[in-house]
Amino acid sequence: MLDGHTIPQLGFGSGTAHYKQDAVKPILMALRANYTHIDTAQMYDNEDTVGDAISQSGIPREKLFVTTKVLELAEGETIEDNLKGSLTKLKMDYVDLFLLHAAIKFDKPGQLEDVWKQMEAVKDMGLGRSIGVSNFQAGELERILKVARYKPVVNQLEFHPYAYAQLRPVLKLQEEHGILTESYGGLTPLTKKTDGPVNAVLVELAAKIGGTQTQVLMKWLDQKGIIAVTTTSKEERLKEYVDVYSLPNLTQEDIQAIEEAGAKLQYSRLALYLEAERKKAQEVRDGAQSTSA
Repeated sequence: MLDGHTIPQLGFGSGTAHYKQDAVKPILMALRANYTHIDTAQMYDNEDTVGDAISQSGIPREKLFVTTKVLELAEGETIEDNLKGSLTKLKMDYVDLFLLHAAIKFDKPGQLEDVWKQMEAVKDMGLGRSIGVSNFQAGELERILKVARYKPVVNQLEFHPYAYAQLRPVLKLQEEHGILTESYGGLTPLTKKTDGPVNAVLVELAAKIGGTQTQVLMKWLDQKGIIAVTTTSKEERLKEYVDVYSLPNLTQEDIQAIEEAGAKLQYSRLALYLEAERKKAQEVRDGAQSTSA
């Protein structure tokens, strides 16, 4: 990464099916499968059980790469206060990567820039060894880059063939600045849009490389240089993910076929979430104006 630290290519997330659930069992399962990169967030409401699992595993802290994220701050709360709260739940002295979960929660004039300076301060303190962002679009990332002493090392994004075309502006900006892309939702064509145009391509390529459709998508991510965060409740799935890296590479023509099929359908859960958040914010503003009138 930009700051000299390294990040494992494959991560295990405590969101999705484990959202607001006890994460001890799935995290221990991932650690037993030799995962060393664990991704969580305050929004998932299970940092405490992620910490329990890591403590129970007996694996030395320095052997693991742990990420958490801040979505928003309470009234009067600082980033330092916030991260220390996460560290207490995780039962550790630092996280390897601390991310701003979304820019939309810091949308007041100058707020995003101020919060990024606070992120840099917790890096200086060693509480978050690396700092980055999640769900940032190009304009939001540019705001940070204008004031940054430390550039974000990663931007964690919903990254799959149906979102790829929409991501090109931010991906171009990240490439210019050496910022890595980390994915979530990489298996969306197989989990959310199972009747989409990518699926026929995946079937064909799975037979070609001797793998599964899941492994084709993960191979695509890998060859795009993307760090993949996945999750599951099944041990056989973990093995399927790990085995991706022993399969033959896709050809450039294979990659192009996936992307051309993906461009036929635009789908993003993030876009739906952001639109809902904007509507809620507008309703609050409209209500405030009505009250003052």
